[in-house]
Amino acid sequence: MSRNLLTIALCCVAFFLGKAPMQAQDNQSKQTKTLKQPPYLKAGDTVTIVAPSGILKNRTAEIEQAKALLKSWGLHTVVGKHVFNQNNHFAGTDTERAEDFQNALDDPKIKAIWCARGGYGAVRILDKLDYTKFNIKPKWVIGYSDITALHNQVHNLGFESLHAMMCTSLQDGAENIKETISTFKTALFGNPLTYTLQGSKYNKPGNVCAPIVGGNLSILYSMLGSNTSIDTSGKILFIEEIGEYEYSIDRMLQSLKRAGYFNNCKGVIVGDISKIRKNTTLWGSPVQQLILDTLADYDFPVAFNMPAGHEKDNRAMILGRMVDLTINKEQSTIIFKDY
Repeated sequence: MSRNLLTIALCCVAFFLGKAPMQAQDNQSKQTKTLKQPPYLKAGDTVTIVAPSGILKNRTAEIEQAKALLKSWGLHTVVGKHVFNQNNHFAGTDTERAEDFQNALDDPKIKAIWCARGGYGAVRILDKLDYTKFNIKPKWVIGYSDITALHNQVHNLGFESLHAMMCTSLQDGAENIKETISTFKTALFGNPLTYTLQGSKYNKPGNVCAPIVGGNLSILYSMLGSNTSIDTSGKILFIEEIGEYEYSIDRMLQSLKRAGYFNNCKGVIVGDISKIRKNTTLWGSPVQQLILDTLADYDFPVAFNMPAGHEKDNRAMILGRMVDLTINKEQSTIIFKDY
């Protein structure tokens, strides 16, 4: 009996000693895994417009402009059945918004899903979506702001997505958002995507090649603790925000920090931090310094002045794509790699 017990014990030790490196290898592969790229668009393809978040009250003009823009690129458009529905704050009920998005995920003729606007509401449909058919025939999910929740979900499934303008961006007039539109088209059709950013005295110089992930800071913060929170290990994190107090921005960044978001991060790119609200008690330093103070414990590079977010100049970015990031005080460059 004692010999049998000894044999069992030795087998258990050998099993667990052998398993630990395998688990470490699996974790490493997850961190460095290249995300799958949905097919780029070409003339004749079909794009669907959906509204997974806020209400589109009196916004038919922007949807018509969006359809005209896509047509000028040789693309066909299908508008979701419930896009103009109204349910309090939202573009229809959760069930209706999820139905439109699900139909877009499942329809093999659809090559891209373009979100009409952000606002709030995408989180309410996340757990209603089934990506079975999407996994077989992936397509581009396009948007920013509240659509970060959907970007996270797609990213965790192993696919790239497109952080870019939405239909309501056209309210600013096509002539006023030329770079926003042209970079959206560039990314959508698979042409080379490269940016040279204006320098900043707050830049933390360095060079890194890694996948880029992220989006709206409030949404990234709200995903913490859920299965839609993204793994930033080995990746460059992009953040943008609008309409927050500096103390709120600090609270969100501190929460990400405490959750380990920056522990194995390779770099941070800061987009537009727009319309910062004024508190009666002043924060005491610019938002750029606030961000650097939060990241002071880490040695990865940090770039400011990425023109992406809630301003008119909202350049497209392929989330999940490997990028070469070079940061200096004078300027920074972002080169999206092609496979």
